[in-house]
Amino acid sequence: MFFVIAARRYPSYLVIMKKRMEFYFYQGMVALDVTGPLDVFNAADELLSRNGKEQEGYELIFSASEIGLVPTLSGLNFYADALPGMQEVDTLLVPGGMVAETASTDPANVLAIRRAARRAKRIVSVCSGAFLLAAAGILDGRKATTHWLVTDRLAELYPDIHLEPDAIYVQDGSVATSAGVTAGIDLALAMVEDDYGPALAIEVARLLLLYRKRPGNQSQFSAMLDLQAKASKRFKPLIDWLETHLDQKLTVDQLAEKAHMSPRTFARIFRSETGMSPGRFIEQLRIDRARELLESGAEGLELVARESGFGREERLRRAFQRRLGISPAQYRAHFKTGE
Repeated sequence: MFFVIAARRYPSYLVIMKKRMEFYFYQGMVALDVTGPLDVFNAADELLSRNGKEQEGYELIFSASEIGLVPTLSGLNFYADALPGMQEVDTLLVPGGMVAETASTDPANVLAIRRAARRAKRIVSVCSGAFLLAAAGILDGRKATTHWLVTDRLAELYPDIHLEPDAIYVQDGSVATSAGVTAGIDLALAMVEDDYGPALAIEVARLLLLYRKRPGNQSQFSAMLDLQAKASKRFKPLIDWLETHLDQKLTVDQLAEKAHMSPRTFARIFRSETGMSPGRFIEQLRIDRARELLESGAEGLELVARESGFGREERLRRAFQRRLGISPAQYRAHFKTGE
């Protein structure tokens, strides 16, 4: 398939106030890492134009180490009509893909990104595009995130990066990184808000039927699913039982009995297979349950606290602040219709 994405051009007599957004292309990138943020910026342009602000919004630039067609993982071909770093830009955006780590070892890509980054006010990666920023030295000493599937590999290759593996997106100064493909849309909405205010971000979210804003430190995925994938079959009956008993008082002795082990043996094997203590495990499952209740519109934080097993609203609030960085009330507000 052939899909042309071309930069917008404007008459020279206009004073361009649009923010220049440079997308860097490389072979094998994920198309949605480009088109997701692209549609957010395009929707912002459309809404600004309707309000008589045609000279605000975004000017899109598509670059690559060589001008021409760039094939994506899905078979779509994008067209890069610019070389990186040839003009000042507000944002450099690097998409991800299954080949991102390999692409990051190509000197042409690394040189191109370094050149473009020197002329960019803001540098952004989507998903595993963080590998390319890391290879260019842009993430050294910074907080960052990437897709959960490649977090360990990124940490292994670049130990100087302060990874936040659960985050949807992370902003550290002028550099921002995001998790899996749809997280690039969340980050693009955050950029629209930074650039033109929350009112426009809300309208863009409504137009595209998106959440107005997911907090950047919201977990990338359900802890329940992750723990079930990590735990061996021996703990599956226990996890299934816990799902229906989170509102009860739970102890290590009780869990060990359910698993037919001594408490000491259970605690040791459980930690080795899940990477966390039984107490932390239970708290994470309760946070997941509370999130589900809040997202579904449950009213009353005391009720949410009881049904998720925290018992009291104060314990629920402390757990959310500690693990998610926001309060339950703030979390619920993000998922209300129209927010």
